Amino acid sequence: MGDIGKEVTLAGWVQTIRKFGAITFVDLRDRYGITQLVFNEALNTQLESHPLGREFVLQAKGKVIERTNKNGAIPTGSIEIDVQQFTILNKSAVPPFTIQDDTDGGDDLRMKYRYLDLRRNAVKKNLELRYAVNRSARNYLHENNFMDIETPFLIKSTPEGARDFVVPSRMNAGQFYALPQSPQTFKQLLMVSGYDRYYQVVKCFRDEDLRADRQPEFTQIDCEMSFVEQEDILNMFEGLIKRIFKDVKGIEYNDAVERMTWEDAMWNYGNDKPDIRFGMRICTLKKPSTVFAEKQDQSILINGANFQVFDGAEAVLAIAVSGGAVYTRKQLDELTEWVKRPQIGMKGLAYIRFNEDGTCKSSIDKFYTEERLKSIVDAAGAQKGDLVLILAGAEERTRKAMSELRLELGEQMGLRKKDEYKLLWVLDFPLFEYAEEENRWVARHHPFTSPKPSQIDTMINNDPVIHDAANYLAHPYAQIKANAYDMVLNGNEIGGGSIRIYQRALQEKMFDALGMSQEEALHKFGFLLGAFEYGAPPHGGIAFGFDRLCAILGGSESIRDFIAFPKNNSGRDVMLDAPSTIDDAQLNELNILLKNS
Repeated sequence: MGDIGKEVTLAGWVQTIRKFGAITFVDLRDRYGITQLVFNEALNTQLESHPLGREFVLQAKGKVIERTNKNGAIPTGSIEIDVQQFTILNKSAVPPFTIQDDTDGGDDLRMKYRYLDLRRNAVKKNLELRYAVNRSARNYLHENNFMDIETPFLIKSTPEGARDFVVPSRMNAGQFYALPQSPQTFKQLLMVSGYDRYYQVVKCFRDEDLRADRQPEFTQIDCEMSFVEQEDILNMFEGLIKRIFKDVKGIEYNDAVERMTWEDAMWNYGNDKPDIRFGMRICTLKKPSTVFAEKQDQSILINGANFQVFDGAEAVLAIAVSGGAVYTRKQLDELTEWVKRPQIGMKGLAYIRFNEDGTCKSSIDKFYTEERLKSIVDAAGAQKGDLVLILAGAEERTRKAMSELRLELGEQMGLRKKDEYKLLWVLDFPLFEYAEEENRWVARHHPFTSPKPSQIDTMINNDPVIHDAANYLAHPYAQIKANAYDMVLNGNEIGGGSIRIYQRALQEKMFDALGMSQEEALHKFGFLLGAFEYGAPPHGGIAFGFDRLCAILGGSESIRDFIAFPKNNSGRDVMLDAPSTIDDAQLNELNILLKNS
């Protein structure tokens, strides 16, 4: 309202055109919003000879006046521009979809014309949020003496984990660069070089199967610090995320960030990135003796009932659903069909209703007495009016299925609120995983992660070779914990890192444990091993999934919504039609001969 009476010039795109007799109203859209333009009777004559259309680029000069019919839905809804002169800067073809929040364009169509989709206010808000997160992170890191240092994109291929994208070298015939999956070794080299606090908001590349939360190219907030221990890292980067909450969402996150071991996360929630916005913890009624050695099962509650589904299962798990005793038979049948889906893979679902009168009604009550059902209900932590759901089967599949069922119920019951944020550190991951098909150890995080200080001797003084594959969990390496940490937000891993190995001998032992010969280690990582000979300091770091963090803060399930020009689920850019073939002349320059498919 303070601009009323000012002479202004606006330029933008025509959103809508409305004619009322001798007056025409035009909504003009630019990056900052929408402003209503009023074309009087004299200018309407010009509009007849130079008609406007949607998405025409228009420049208008006029006076700011108070709007008669105010629109409280937009910031400029109290004023309008009385146009005195206008120029059509460029015409537009009819857009393939309506450029507004409730567009009629499907995903594929909008991705093909992404430059038009980016004009929509909903998409613009996502990119504004992304920029705000970026700016907040940079400000925090700058204030804490971190230095933004760029690292190369054309590097050496050292396949570990995901596949590399490779780039042929014209000047070095038959040789290839790789695009970095992360700047891991470079940031460690920067610590050796004395740059004790490094960061980068950096593109990373992984050639892996895609889904809603994956892209072949993605962005990390990548950080490293020297002369630190785990506690220093946790405190520093709790501060980073809390600062982003404050700057971007206006949230003062004053709660202490909960910490949980990997083993407790798997035991209580069935996955290593638990959503702790709600309870519904898993109760283990039965487990194989080979997993979670220090955790006690409660087989006594279910043994001896001649119920083969439980008796023949490796694992029997339960959760208590608060207030779930009111679930109808139809709802229970729907949940049973849900767990039978191929992506969940269970054969069925048992239940016990713990009624308000203290009685139990169950799908397995012909096998279990009321007293035993009550014991199971108590073990699951159920209260009167709750529903206990039980899955049985192979340990790994059943625990994963129960984790998914817990999340599904949390969604159905409105417990996973998008405007509620709960942070969690998951600590003490296993350093190694066993690759059954190869009968060897693989790094759970990456091969530069240090063991816990108290377990370094265990790693150095034991032979990593697995002689008894059937009993690999008895090997000392199965007990080694990584000096690693993941930050979890609302059931999503948003960051992960570790204290690094910085002594050559320990790094060589790690490569040996992974089945890498000395020659292979030198070929792939000789530059890093050499650097460790020249006074490498203790160091550690973390990398945050920037796209995922933006999606969570923006209330979206897909990171694509927060990337200006994303790929589709097949890794294609449908706007550019990439990847594409290249001509024979380029192939010849690169000394590449394509095989017939």
